[in-house]
Amino acid sequence: MPVLTRPVPDDAVEDARRPRDDVVVEVADGPARFRAQSGPFSRYERIVLADGDGGVSERIDYQLAPMVWPFPFAGLYRRALLSPGTRPWWSPPEPPDAHAATALGSLCALAVVFTYIGTLLSQTITFAAEEFSASKTQQGATLAAVRIGILGALALTALADRKGRRRVLLACAVAGCVIAAASSLAPGLVSLGVIQTVVRGVATAGGILVVVVAAEEMPAGSRAFAITLIGAAGAFGAGLCLLALPLADLSLRGWRVVMLASLLLLPLVRLVARHLPESRRYDAQHAEVGMAGHGRRFWLLAASAFLLQLFTAPASQLLNEFLRDEQGFSALRITAFSILTNTPGGIGLVLGGRLADTRGRRLVGAGGVIAGTVLTVAMVLLGGWPMWALSVAGAITGAMVVPALGVYGPELFPTSLRGRANGAISILGVTGSVLGLAAAGFLSDRWNGLGPALALLAVGPLLMAALVLVAYPETAHFELEELNPEDRIGPPVVEGAPRSDPAAPVD
Repeated sequence: MPVLTRPVPDDAVEDARRPRDDVVVEVADGPARFRAQSGPFSRYERIVLADGDGGVSERIDYQLAPMVWPFPFAGLYRRALLSPGTRPWWSPPEPPDAHAATALGSLCALAVVFTYIGTLLSQTITFAAEEFSASKTQQGATLAAVRIGILGALALTALADRKGRRRVLLACAVAGCVIAAASSLAPGLVSLGVIQTVVRGVATAGGILVVVVAAEEMPAGSRAFAITLIGAAGAFGAGLCLLALPLADLSLRGWRVVMLASLLLLPLVRLVARHLPESRRYDAQHAEVGMAGHGRRFWLLAASAFLLQLFTAPASQLLNEFLRDEQGFSALRITAFSILTNTPGGIGLVLGGRLADTRGRRLVGAGGVIAGTVLTVAMVLLGGWPMWALSVAGAITGAMVVPALGVYGPELFPTSLRGRANGAISILGVTGSVLGLAAAGFLSDRWNGLGPALALLAVGPLLMAALVLVAYPETAHFELEELNPEDRIGPPVVEGAPRSDPAAPVD
């Protein structure tokens, strides 16, 4: 267990003898002794001592909660604990307790798994299509057809509302890795699509439930922050897929090795299974409710998902085909382009999460949608060297959307409906992605390029941004029980939180 000691400057002695409120929220536990009321620590004690030379020092004994990733957080928290009174930019605006921190770390690990298996097909289909002699239209049709797996995701998320989040999450992770690896045995594009339909279902269900549990566990002031970390972990999972992508260039069948590598994620799932707790809000008493009375919220988010996916699905999943076919990129160069231009998106994730928790969701989300869409269209239309800079800018602005708008799905529905509602919303999103992929594939073949097709489909997210500005409620800083009064028989509302229901206009 780490032990930190430091001399307290003379002008800071009085502050040292008061409870801290920064990366840890302390309460007094005796004279000059403090423990953590909240903070990501399984053990924490700070003692203020006289050092024998007339001065004052303090000793901090602490242990980060299980599944708080040692890299980078061990070093970051060590430095923050030695600098009292400051809340670093990387820390959650409202510190979670040990239970929530363990849940969040576990969910981030699962996000790596679900994103890897969920992006396999889009990253490798251009190489599989070469082996199977398939056209762009056939690729687009396959990518669209696997979206039917969302029906399985709906069943799984509904099951999580009845049987618990933890059990379904772990089952999805194990099944997803095994079935994704089985894709390496596909004899043709149709059979590959069939297997990947199952993978898509469990990966989508897992991704939905990861966000649901994060929203249920994190304090009101840090829900967007949690989505930021999950988004970053998901980007890491996608990066692992990209790092494996050069294997697809080793031979005509090299893409199969990238699929088979899914089995290497099973030890990570086993580690998560040792620590992932059940959601406390699910375990708490809560009312069983139906969709009646929540229709307007549902259709608001469902229409938004449809409009956004109409553009983002083809923009992301046909990108490798664009780079390979229209720009002449090799697999190695595709990997370099994706990593170098998408990694800066982490800036947008952090900035978007911080602003969404401290300033509100709507302006951040709508601005990110508009800027990300315009920059992506410009990137594909211009091509060449300008697309590198445009891709970086689009990644940063587009990433701000993830934490700002990603929290609405869990926030606007009560506990007993949260999984089902978000699964059903995903069906509308997938419908948009199917139409977008089919249209982009068809138009790309007819217009000899992806750029004009995306320019036409960009109307979807631009309409969605207008919807966010006009119709979305502001949910930052409100407890889930305030947004969903049906759950007030469950966990208590935090004292001092606002009492009006900001979501009332959309009910």
